[in-house]
Amino acid sequence: MKQYLELVRSILDTGTWQENRTGIRTISQPGAMLRFDLQEGFPAVTTKKLAFKSAVGELIGFLRASRSAADFRALGCKVWDANANENAQWLANPYRQGTDDLGDVYGVQWRRWPAYKVLDADAAAQLADAQSRGYARVAGFTEDGRAKVLLYKAVDQLRQCLDTIMSNPGDRRILFHGWNPAVLEEIALPACHLLYQFLPNPITREISLCLYIRSNDVGLGTPFNLTEGAVLLHLVGRLTGYTPRWFTYFIGDAHIYENQLDMLNEQLRREPYASPRLAISGRVPEYAKTGVYEPEWLEKVEPSDFSLVDYRHHEPLTAPMAV
Repeated sequence: MKQYLELVRSILDTGTWQENRTGIRTISQPGAMLRFDLQEGFPAVTTKKLAFKSAVGELIGFLRASRSAADFRALGCKVWDANANENAQWLANPYRQGTDDLGDVYGVQWRRWPAYKVLDADAAAQLADAQSRGYARVAGFTEDGRAKVLLYKAVDQLRQCLDTIMSNPGDRRILFHGWNPAVLEEIALPACHLLYQFLPNPITREISLCLYIRSNDVGLGTPFNLTEGAVLLHLVGRLTGYTPRWFTYFIGDAHIYENQLDMLNEQLRREPYASPRLAISGRVPEYAKTGVYEPEWLEKVEPSDFSLVDYRHHEPLTAPMAV
């Protein structure tokens, strides 16, 4: 994780102080990249103890399309509590549905993206094509004197990625994202890690992942997001028969909050240990061994199915999360 410490140093050395919506200043740097070869180890921070189970719990909540902080807590992740119940703007939002509600965050967009089509009522070929793709007729109406039909389906973007890896691994469009402009005002926090692209190599049987983060709290968010992305890549590789290889992590606005400086300066004084490796429970099917494609395990995995082996780390460090 020397790359991570180098990013922290770069922000502290070259970044600029900025104000933001949280009221806590950040020192920020535009544009950053980290790249890890997962064959050399798992990208877990070692200069403090990683909240591994919490990060995995959050990922599993996303895989299950959870929209309640209570669901994340049940999976061992409490990071959504403040966003659900302490964010004044969200508490006053008319779309909030009570205690612990988050709106259609991350996983809902990943697994149930709300897709609509408005077609002319007499466009028989278009209607037939849409319905063959799973769209259901919702209503008919008239617009500018023409009869129209509204159709809807929930798109499982992540499942489509796995299906494409299996059927057309040379496709350069194997991606999903969480930035839905139609619902930004209806959610507690718009997606920060918003675009994931899988890159399978059918020749080497390796699979890589590019992850784009629009805005990243480098002190607390980066270690979490690196964990989630790497675990997801390992899981997708296991279910599709590919070995995880390159994990490339892009950040738009890389920033450090002022109240996290002590924690990060302490980490910079510590020498990182060797990277651990990820272990996945034997109960999670491995396509390379079984030859049976079981993508439903995206929803069936539990936090206990993932663990770090030979994880050596320095003493824990804490810092407040800006909301």
